[in-house]
Amino acid sequence: MSDSANKLSLAGVLITTGIVFGDIGTSPLYVFQAITNGGKNISEPFILGGLSCVIWTLILLATFKYIFFALNADNKGEGGIFALYALLREKNYKWVVIPALIGCATLIADGFITPAISISSAVEGLNNVNPDLPIIPIVVAIIVMLFTLQQFGTAAIGKLFGPIMIVWFSFLGYLGLINISNNPTVLEAFNPYYAYNLVVNIDGGFAVLGAVFLCTTGAEALYSDLGHCGKGNIRISWSFVSVLLVINYLGQAALITSDSFHLGPNQTVFYSMVPDELLYFAIAIATSAAIIASQALITGVFTLMNEAIKLKLWTNLKVKYPTNHKGQIYIPFINWVTMFGCLLVIFIFRKSSAMEHTYGLAITIDMVMTSILLGFLLMLKYPRIKPYYILIFGVFLSIEGVFLLSNLGKVLSGGWFTLILSSSFFALLFLYFKARELRTSITEYVPMKKIIPLINAVKNDPGILYEASNLVFPTRSNSPNRLDLTVYHSLFKKKPKKAGITWFLHVDILNEPWGVHYSVNEIIDKSCYYVTLQLGFKEEHRIEFMMRKIYDKMVEKGELTGESVFESIRGKIDEIDFKFVVLNSRVSTDNKLSSLQNLCIKAYRFVKATGLKPAEDFGFDKTNVIVDYIPITVAKKVTQELTEDYEDYSR
Repeated sequence: MSDSANKLSLAGVLITTGIVFGDIGTSPLYVFQAITNGGKNISEPFILGGLSCVIWTLILLATFKYIFFALNADNKGEGGIFALYALLREKNYKWVVIPALIGCATLIADGFITPAISISSAVEGLNNVNPDLPIIPIVVAIIVMLFTLQQFGTAAIGKLFGPIMIVWFSFLGYLGLINISNNPTVLEAFNPYYAYNLVVNIDGGFAVLGAVFLCTTGAEALYSDLGHCGKGNIRISWSFVSVLLVINYLGQAALITSDSFHLGPNQTVFYSMVPDELLYFAIAIATSAAIIASQALITGVFTLMNEAIKLKLWTNLKVKYPTNHKGQIYIPFINWVTMFGCLLVIFIFRKSSAMEHTYGLAITIDMVMTSILLGFLLMLKYPRIKPYYILIFGVFLSIEGVFLLSNLGKVLSGGWFTLILSSSFFALLFLYFKARELRTSITEYVPMKKIIPLINAVKNDPGILYEASNLVFPTRSNSPNRLDLTVYHSLFKKKPKKAGITWFLHVDILNEPWGVHYSVNEIIDKSCYYVTLQLGFKEEHRIEFMMRKIYDKMVEKGELTGESVFESIRGKIDEIDFKFVVLNSRVSTDNKLSSLQNLCIKAYRFVKATGLKPAEDFGFDKTNVIVDYIPITVAKKVTQELTEDYEDYSR
């Protein structure tokens, strides 16, 4: 996708329609199926009440909260819950990490459920033709194919997303209009009294709000995809998408409240409104829209995890860029975990009607977290109208709180799956965060002026053997004036490491896809150098190869001799030797850790095990790598008294 997609234009609106509205745009496939409990609750007051709730949920939450308020709370053009977290973290509000992590955990859980329910509900239209046709093998095949194709990127087929979704939304509007024309009384549902009457006066009305909420799943994408599409394109697109969605919901309600309506075995409300001659077309376009919705959700999970990695809320994972646009990413580990989760949902719940009970709860929790962070940010940003935002977001939180309570009623019938997923992800994210807090509680850097005399002293000590002609330490320090404490420890506080040349290497990733740039700072002439290496985000991390090229260029310019420190092979072997030191920190055994701290450290190691090993991340030849374990202190040290027993040797 081009960066021009952010600019307000016809092309931008078309691209936005294909990217942003897939999830919320496929909700008509299952919303009224859930509200009617498979066609069992079809009394007119019940249906008009459910329809009124759908309409006003789309108006209040999707339109006012996200389109009107959230799109104005961007972080340098980026949206989503981590954008809110980053903005509030800058203001030193530490508590904001909790709602941010809860939101992240629930969105990851949603990534397991959305493709399963969207694709299942679309393909189940085949049962309107043949009630005995097995659906699960078809759904599984589509999902496996979808996740397998992620590694190749969506640039080739992405251009079709917009036109396909335009056809889909137009078809939704057409179906709605032909059914409304047969029963226009459903237009009365714009009166919010019907929603109030459903919740207060009709048996089962409050419980059905969990099904109503399904109409707004995907609204979070209106905000989180801000960086990909731009607020102008999202707002213009939503102005017609929302109208067509409401028209379709009106049409479904008109069909349900008609005298002749009934559902056969395995049939759905949505496909019952489709004329027989258009049924195969409807199944094809609905399945295409569901695949696009799933693709958008998968891409959203990739983006979310990439943001978590950048914010140091998750360990480094292998990130690939199938296209030259930095927003188009592929994370293999997340891809296959999400695919496994989707297949697990399908095999546990088997039908979209059963999956509805797992759906909605995670997104409701995420929306509550977004409201808390967004409302707090706007109150800080505009203190003069703080009471206004308190009132507005109080209304939003009240509505979302009601939906949350209703969704909690589905815990035993399927919501347990969502709670287990979300709780597990949150626990890992939170414990990893707390472990990093422990890690950063130690002194991070040592001034380079303290390092220089020690390097000279070690090099001049004849009792210390050489490790290598060139010894390279990757460093987090982005300045040649300081060095990581862990590197300092490895160099001097264990067996001192002696080398012909000691290199400190700092790697930066650029926003451009291609290009490799470097700079060299001399610390000690012909003995120690600090190298900054800048890589385009699509460049392979062949750091060893690059370091050897830098070395060769310095030899050509006469800055280095190019000689080995080992006399026996000096001048006899062409290629000079390099060793790369990879550091792993471990909590010292003399730390007095609490039970929570112990749990945090175990979770930290588990999460780190899912990520890249440093040697792989840097592109080092493993045969040239030294792995050094560095003890660090993150808590109070153990205190223990010792008593010396003297032995009398005078006898």
